[in-house]
Amino acid sequence: MSVQYFEGIGRRKQSIARVRIMAGSGRFIVNDKDAPAFFNRLGDLEAILAPMKAAGQETNIFDITVVVNGGGVTGQTDSVQLGLAGALVKMNPENVSAMRKGGFLTRDARVKERKKPGLKRARKAPTYTKR
Repeated sequence: MSVQYFEGIGRRKQSIARVRIMAGSGRFIVNDKDAPAFFNRLGDLEAILAPMKAAGQETNIFDITVVVNGGGVTGQTDSVQLGLAGALVKMNPENVSAMRKGGFLTRDARVKERKKPGLKRARKAPTYTKR
């Protein structure tokens, strides 16, 4: 028995999330944990589910499974949100305008800048001494 699902990939900073959405009973599993247990920071779960609200989809008729690794809490949250938006677009291409309007399909390309030689960090220079 094969279950039909729609998959979206989301990336942010060092975090990569693979989001699968399928018909079900409203379960939201992240890395084999319940989503509220995994994303326990205030407002994270609402931010992740914002694409569902923008598309006018009810969360209790879909099962969402997520595999996310790398990065920190914010990077993982944003990557799951991007992956969920991509999965919703694959599920129904008419969702593209709603996702674009909410800014859910745009990848945040900001990453940590590399350290340059002769500097302490990417831009911080050693203290200048005249004498």
